[in-house]
Amino acid sequence: MHIAPTVHWSEGGEARSALWRSERGAPPPKKVVVVDDTITADDAYGLAGQGTGLLWRADFQNARQMLTALGKRVDRQEPKAGKTVADNFNLERQARAQRARTLGMLLVPLEADYSIPLRRAPDVQQACSEAYGPGQGASLVSLRELLGVVGAHEWRRKGIEMPAAGGRIHPHYGVFAPIRSEYVDLVAKAPLPAAAKAGATSIAFDIGTGTGVLAAVLARRGIQRIVATDQDPRALACARENLERLGGARQVELAQADLFPPCQAALVVCNPPWLPARPSSPLEHGIYDPDSRMLKGFIAKLPAHLAPGGEGWLTLSDLA
Repeated sequence: MHIAPTVHWSEGGEARSALWRSERGAPPPKKVVVVDDTITADDAYGLAGQGTGLLWRADFQNARQMLTALGKRVDRQEPKAGKTVADNFNLERQARAQRARTLGMLLVPLEADYSIPLRRAPDVQQACSEAYGPGQGASLVSLRELLGVVGAHEWRRKGIEMPAAGGRIHPHYGVFAPIRSEYVDLVAKAPLPAAAKAGATSIAFDIGTGTGVLAAVLARRGIQRIVATDQDPRALACARENLERLGGARQVELAQADLFPPCQAALVVCNPPWLPARPSSPLEHGIYDPDSRMLKGFIAKLPAHLAPGGEGWLTLSDLA
């Protein structure tokens, strides 16, 4: 658990401060002004565009309406056009990043127990505890991020039906959710290599396990020993819960590792991030892989980690 940075502002003639929460790593705004229902959307947009944080001290539902109004103003900007597909991709990423920065300037307060001291505010305590861990004190968070935290909590609560895994997968905050199941179905249906059918002596790896969905599929297919790796403690905790719920925990060993564990396997599966760009939030680590580091590392190290007769299965979205 890291200690959050501090954001400072003046309110009622007094100097104030609170912890700053940003899971995407955005720095706290250097300037914060207190606003309420009397500020116009145009004035709020002008301040937010200059990097001024807007600390909302009025009705929570009106803050949501203000966020919508700010989004409409951001979206009025004419998109820039590049000369190539790569140019357009990079320009689109820049525009999205600027949009996130601007909308991220609308802030709401959280008490130490993650309650929101605003009228008509929802109960977000469990959602925040899942995303941030135990409270460390009063804090400020962008309303946009807070709504994302609440949305992630709903995904975790409801889960995603995955017949190939034997039930529902419940993604944690910051762990890529298998909303599209084509790659899961591929792993469920592809013929197993002969070396992976040798009974209890065969081993399979799930590299970058995330929610644990592919490890659950392999367990359901009868592989008796599976080592599922990930660098992110959140992902490992998420995978552990899902595998226990689906009945695959006995067959799957979870390991915190950068790609491969130090042994060989008859089957190695991997669904890596597929776009060679820098992620801007924890969730985007499941989509963006700077310089294709994970993809290239997997391909380079795979031969040394395959047992004789083994196979490596690399599943990639065709979006790339």
